[in-house]
Amino acid sequence: MESVRIRRELLEYLLELAREFYPNEFAGFLREKDGVFEEVLIAPNPHFGRSSAFFDTWMLPYDESIKGTVHSHPGPNPWPSEADLHFFSKFGGVHLIIAYPFTENSVRAYLSNGERARLEVVD
Repeated sequence: MESVRIRRELLEYLLELAREFYPNEFAGFLREKDGVFEEVLIAPNPHFGRSSAFFDTWMLPYDESIKGTVHSHPGPNPWPSEADLHFFSKFGGVHLIIAYPFTENSVRAYLSNGERARLEVVD
């Protein structure tokens, strides 16, 4: 299983975002530096609803450090939906899903093909 590395500070911030947007989903793009996800970028003009999050990827700045995405699921299911898998295949990289109750144990990482990856939290 491939491993994905994320800074603890970023993971805690993402968990807080998921709690703040609840009961709606939230979504963002993950910036990577030296193999570790360190920042989140919220796309311009997003729509965060109860059953989906939408943003226009054409509005993103050109940024080679964006290597993944993150979004929350307001329910306890951390598995990607068909729409998630379709997006994963188009955008590529690594994708995090944060499920309710938005704790470290409810975060799952996936590769662009939908395969699960191990999430490694680093300080």
